[in-house]
Amino acid sequence: MLLRNVFLLLLCLVAVSPSRADDGYRLWLKYDRIANAAERQGYVRVAQFVASPGNTPVLRAASAELTRGLGGLLGQAVPAVPSAGSRTGGIVLRVDAQASAAGQPLKAEGYRIFSEKNNLVITGRTDRAVLYGAFALLRQVQTRQPLAGLNLSSNPRIDFRMLNHWDNQNGTVERGYAGSSIWKWYELPERLDPRYTDYARANASIGINGVVINNVNASARYLSAEYIGKVAALAGVLRPYGQRVYLSVFWAAPKVLGGLATADPLDPQVKQWWAAKSDELYKAIPDFGGFLVKANSEGEPGPQDYGRNHADGANMLAQALGRHDGVVMWRAFVYKAGSDDRFKQAYEEFQPLDGKFDPKVLVQVKNGPIDFMAREPFHPLFGAMPKTPLVLEVQLTQEYLGFATHLVYLGPLIKEVLESDTYAKGPGSTVARVVDGSVDHHALSAIAGVSNIGSDRNWTGHPVGQANWYAFGRLAWDHELSPAAIAREWTRMTLTTEPAAVRTIADMLGQSRSIYVRYTMPLGLHHIMGESIHYGPQPWLAKAGRPDWTAVYYHKADSIGLGFDRTATGSNALALYKPEVQKQWGDARTCPLNYLLWFHHVPWTQKLSTGRTLWNELATRYYTGADSVLWLQKQWLAARPALDPALYADVAARLQTQRKEALWWRDACVLYFQTFARQPIPAPFAPPTRSLADIKQLVQLYQLK
Repeated sequence: MLLRNVFLLLLCLVAVSPSRADDGYRLWLKYDRIANAAERQGYVRVAQFVASPGNTPVLRAASAELTRGLGGLLGQAVPAVPSAGSRTGGIVLRVDAQASAAGQPLKAEGYRIFSEKNNLVITGRTDRAVLYGAFALLRQVQTRQPLAGLNLSSNPRIDFRMLNHWDNQNGTVERGYAGSSIWKWYELPERLDPRYTDYARANASIGINGVVINNVNASARYLSAEYIGKVAALAGVLRPYGQRVYLSVFWAAPKVLGGLATADPLDPQVKQWWAAKSDELYKAIPDFGGFLVKANSEGEPGPQDYGRNHADGANMLAQALGRHDGVVMWRAFVYKAGSDDRFKQAYEEFQPLDGKFDPKVLVQVKNGPIDFMAREPFHPLFGAMPKTPLVLEVQLTQEYLGFATHLVYLGPLIKEVLESDTYAKGPGSTVARVVDGSVDHHALSAIAGVSNIGSDRNWTGHPVGQANWYAFGRLAWDHELSPAAIAREWTRMTLTTEPAAVRTIADMLGQSRSIYVRYTMPLGLHHIMGESIHYGPQPWLAKAGRPDWTAVYYHKADSIGLGFDRTATGSNALALYKPEVQKQWGDARTCPLNYLLWFHHVPWTQKLSTGRTLWNELATRYYTGADSVLWLQKQWLAARPALDPALYADVAARLQTQRKEALWWRDACVLYFQTFARQPIPAPFAPPTRSLADIKQLVQLYQLK
């Protein structure tokens, strides 16, 4: 009797004990049981089993994800069976080479979900398409959308949807703020960390189909036989989830690994070395994706070292791939010392090469012309290379956006560049349509996001940083989705389904990037962050390894005004755009304020469209931006009852730091620019309580080694 009572007591203690805190590891793939019994039962009626007549690794992964996800969401087992037979009320996976939607054939990775004989069918032309459809169905349940009578189809708008890892073989991550690399090279290939599979699941759930696993500042070691074996082991984990592995390559590898005297792309021995290396890679990894190359940029070697151009280098690698199904993505992030405006350099080097690249080559272009600033005009190469497929590269790791300390949702930033109209073929020639190939009818299309993933338990350091990984994948699949809808979707899948809290958090996310811009680099200010680590403000930076690494190179503050004149009276970088774009940005009186100081040196006393002078508007934006972090804190507090306590506390603490650092940015920039404007802080704002000297001392502490 005593033992029975003890046992019952233990059961009661287990029943009333709080659940384990949400550590963020599951990302948006949280398959917790739906609390509302009636709602849950509605899904049970149409998700009683999963039938998968195929037996490829990808179909097995799709079936396993459905049984896992539905089992968790419904609170009961959802068995996998080889065939539905006469059973109804389940989910059937079907690969159909003739699969179509609305009378149109689906793309190779496009899916359709529809009702048939009281079953839900997930179909597509390939097993990868079915995998994406499986995750789409789970997303429907996670966001509490109905399944009865469902008729849903979706095609990816871009072919290659890539994550670019800036991970190094020593375990560090360049510009990574979420711990060390998730790749444990010293354990590979013998041990495969289960985290790799969870990473692959997360990517597949948002449609990412390619992974560049190493830094663009690459080590030649990745091309050694030792590391090819390790990479092959990773490829084996990613393959069942529809993802191909790519490598960033070190241009001088033929010298470092092959012992050649040169890396000249026109040298026969160099060509032979790369062809042999490609064969070696494909022997180990039959579905190897290809190469990503950073060359002749920031000290990296490249074909220009031998008097050759970027097309010479890229085409040699494309030819080395030979008959293999792979591509070369050649980065256009190049700049040299001595130019009057770094803004123009990539255009000047690459635009004349349009039409000279091999069909296997795509040129990878950052979203803006400088370097992942908090807000940039779209890169002038978009719309200027009609004969060359261009890859849009965006940054998810927040190098210039507060690292993993500041809450900044990047969906609006990505969407902003995608919607920018290049006017390449008239109105509507958006960056999105340039990149997806529809403007110039390219056979290849690609988009890349620089990963914000690390070894931290929650993957991204800041828990809300997960939303940026998620938003990139969703926009890469369908660039017509809205960042607001994606924010709501992510919130419901990751944080809470309580309607008021979802609205509150989605509103936070939607405003967060504009808030960050206001208290850091408003009105088109750019590149005024801290030296080297790129953290915090340093607008007074005037000496560095080269002029275009300083802040004064960009803001041009003087007694007259502020901003970089890129019109015909200045560097004339504006002339790189089509006339319609020049008209939008060319007149300081009508230029949108978000881009004003990108293109104009504006007098401190000039009245802007807001009715304020430049100085008063600048100060107002710094003050209201910093104060808006208080609004973020209030929003987060309002959502607290619907959130996991540990997750709430994590973000709340980071928001406290964000408020402190927003004030740091405000005080540093207002006090510094005031030395040129020589005007008082406008009412109703109070002057900072600390001096510019105090702020500079604080910045020096961050630079200590």
